[in-house]
Amino acid sequence: VTASGLVIIALSAIFALAGLDIFHFYVSLILLGIGWNFGFIGATAMVAATHSPEERGRAQGTNDFIIFGTVAAASFFVGALLQASGWQLINWLIFPAVALILAPLVWQMGGRNPRAHAGRQADR
Repeated sequence: VTASGLVIIALSAIFALAGLDIFHFYVSLILLGIGWNFGFIGATAMVAATHSPEERGRAQGTNDFIIFGTVAAASFFVGALLQASGWQLINWLIFPAVALILAPLVWQMGGRNPRAHAGRQADR
């Protein structure tokens, strides 16, 4: 789910780079929203899976606080960043960020043994 979200976010950047008319903005924002939600839900599930049941609530709360606190703080600077660097550069910078997150995620998925994973789930 998280990998799908990252791919959708990359598609959003591709669409944003394709043109500057209102249609491109709408489609890019819709894809960005869908990608963000897929990524957020998948990452939240990964955070929950790495903690014991007693720790999950606190870990997820801390994770959500960090994510949304960072998003809120970044929202104050995005206008200045857009003005300083421009629309094209902002969208091009999405690709290295997506690759940086997607590469270890895909690597981890490739090394996973589904039977071993199912056995660990049954032990819980």
